[in-house]
Amino acid sequence: MTSRRVSAPVIAPGEKPKGPASYFPSIEKTYGRPVQDWIDIVVERLDDGAAHMAVVDALKTEHGLGHGHANAIVAYVRAQLAD
Repeated sequence: MTSRRVSAPVIAPGEKPKGPASYFPSIEKTYGRPVQDWIDIVVERLDDGAAHMAVVDALKTEHGLGHGHANAIVAYVRAQLAD
């Protein structure tokens, strides 16, 4: 499969993100990496044919993310790819 590009949402000052993106500030603070890094990892895994929960499990076991954070990133990416 060809790799697709999904970008992190641009949040205007004073705007509160909704849905899975509402986790992104906490994800960046907790893990010390930009959310775009995690999005890129998820896109690559999904492009390789991995299922939603397989990607969530990989983020948890290989990178130490919590379940909610991992699930939020995968859900965001899948929604963006569906558009």
